Amino acid sequence: MAALEEGFTLSAVPLGAGPHGLLGVEQSDKTDQFLVTDGGRTVILYKVSDQKPLGSWSVKQGQVITCPAVCNFQTGEYIVVHDNKVLRIWSNEDVNLDKVFKATLSAEIYRIHSIQGTEPLVLFKEGAVRGLEALLAEPQQKIETVISDEEVIKWTKIFMVYKHPVLIFITEKHGDYFAYIQMFNSRTLSKYTLILGQEEKSVIQGFSASVDRKFISLMTLTGSDGCIYETLIPIHPREPEKSQRVVRSLLLKTVVSGNARSGVALTVLDHDHIAVLGPPLPASKECLSIWNTKFQTLQTSRELPQGTSGQLWYYGENLFMLHGKFLTVIPYKCEVSSLAGALGKLKHSQDPGTQTVPHFVNWETSRGYGLGSQNSEQSKRILRRRKIEVSVQPSASKQLLSAIKKDSEKHIEVELCKFLAIKRTPDFHTIIGDIVLELLGRHKAEPSFYPRNSLMQLIQTHVLSYSLCPGLMEAALEKADVQMLQLCLRQFPDIPESVTCACLKIFLSISDDSLQEAEINMESVSDYSDSVQEEKMEEQTEILHNGFNPEEENCGNCDRELNEKPQDTAEETTSCPVIPKRAALLNAILHSAYSEMFLLPHLKDIPAQHVTLFLQYLYFLYLKCSENATMTLPGLHPPTLNQIMDWICLLLDANFTVVVMIPEAKRLLLSLYKFVKSQICICSELNKIEVSFRELQKLNQEKNNRELYSIEVLELF
Repeated sequence: MAALEEGFTLSAVPLGAGPHGLLGVEQSDKTDQFLVTDGGRTVILYKVSDQKPLGSWSVKQGQVITCPAVCNFQTGEYIVVHDNKVLRIWSNEDVNLDKVFKATLSAEIYRIHSIQGTEPLVLFKEGAVRGLEALLAEPQQKIETVISDEEVIKWTKIFMVYKHPVLIFITEKHGDYFAYIQMFNSRTLSKYTLILGQEEKSVIQGFSASVDRKFISLMTLTGSDGCIYETLIPIHPREPEKSQRVVRSLLLKTVVSGNARSGVALTVLDHDHIAVLGPPLPASKECLSIWNTKFQTLQTSRELPQGTSGQLWYYGENLFMLHGKFLTVIPYKCEVSSLAGALGKLKHSQDPGTQTVPHFVNWETSRGYGLGSQNSEQSKRILRRRKIEVSVQPSASKQLLSAIKKDSEKHIEVELCKFLAIKRTPDFHTIIGDIVLELLGRHKAEPSFYPRNSLMQLIQTHVLSYSLCPGLMEAALEKADVQMLQLCLRQFPDIPESVTCACLKIFLSISDDSLQEAEINMESVSDYSDSVQEEKMEEQTEILHNGFNPEEENCGNCDRELNEKPQDTAEETTSCPVIPKRAALLNAILHSAYSEMFLLPHLKDIPAQHVTLFLQYLYFLYLKCSENATMTLPGLHPPTLNQIMDWICLLLDANFTVVVMIPEAKRLLLSLYKFVKSQICICSELNKIEVSFRELQKLNQEKNNRELYSIEVLELF
């Protein structure tokens, strides 16, 4: 049995409007994050569970991205190709793609494949394949031609077989289709001619494939009859140097309308299920459907009234597609194939609270060999060890869950220590989530029960996230538990912006006396008072303002007003406006991840006096950054200059009309204005000498025309 769950729109902006539509959706190095490549100039990193973008990068105007961006799982970096030959490699910290690593290749690229367990592989339009490292070592190396003239690559996919990558790509020439299998462990390339049967010139509109130990199962969706065919292609051919022929067989009949010319796609979900995108009847709208190939039955279907682009991707248990102009995610479920399930008559005898754990066969240990007595004995030992682990772990977790329902907080802490001392199993994170939910459930039923120490211990296991237990931070906010909130901000990567702002409100409003009693992690804060001596502040004025002298005539009225009380200015620059513990909490906010679009509305709800205090602290941090050449703060994990400036801009964007009316904020706003004005002056002066530097560079390039010794006089005007 299969089911399509309620879908949601992942992108808030239209996609696929470029010349090549939506190029692709690729897995990032985090299981819940995906790279979405638009056919124009943009690559966006999305987090599916939060339904929000984490980053966006664009190439320059006039450049066009020509194949989907992928993640290098070995380094965590991203790779994209623009203008067919130019490689760009960057990381999350990079902002401008024009300033990241660039390599121009000698041939046009069709696709970059990246998969866990191997380096990225580059497939060129002429059929040659290279590893990324070999290309970066010699970008202009000659690329050979593999496919024949007028042969065009239509589709490609990569698999891992016995820990080695296997690449398949399909080509078309004058209505004939060919399959190429590239084996990287043996460096062999095999070519197969696809025999289509009676309709030899029919157009194939969709491809998908799966792999087992010996064969690649290639699925094709034919446009003329709307049927899905299967072709078994051997991974290890008997005569790899010769071109061979393979025949397809009918798998599913008329899954889409035979008159459909666009909006058709398919993808293999598992051994027995296929997802199909397309209109089931000539006059009907496009639908997303899941078919059972084992029993030839339609499991579920959903109409897509806004139409699609005929592209379908799946990762984990999520299907990705363009519905209209917006990227849509539809979760799905496929159960183990059985006749009763295929007919929709499967009775669910499993308890709602229980979970099934899938089991996988390790073909690596048994491929092509009989299991002898030695392997059999080893298997028995492994099974006995697993039985012991499985029997111990549930008993410990059940005992702990039972204690949570009725015992005291001290007794629960003892049972929790016993549980955490046991060796972790693959479902450890799930059990930890159940324990947290049980603790929070009792806290909700008994408000006086607040097992703070146990919750702190569970957070420090590094397996929790906000989405796994959203009630945890809600309880901490309710209790104003700043220590737990700081720990959650450091540990959880997926905290919504509304919760981040709720934490910020508490950090700014809680009294100094309450903070003195709390145990706060002070790694991000150092003793700022020792870093600068007050008697040297006047001498360092020019450094603090990045070369701007407030006594110059072009400073304007705001600077004259600032100079009326120099003693106040000195006090602002030398003393931190908040106590160290509050500074540590605010630094945790600065380190948190956010999306500007979702954060700004919540920042408007912060009281004006708290916004002013936060701005004063951020301005103080900026001045401290400006005191040294590296533009960094002391401490183990201090905020970066970019984080400080970003939050200043965010607070001003959200609250400027309110803050400008507060008398206490007047001097701060004027100081920020003076700082921005000084930066504009510096940029203007740098632009003036840019032409002179260009002339110097030209002269430097003419060194070859000079003698060994010369004296030159350069006049700069």
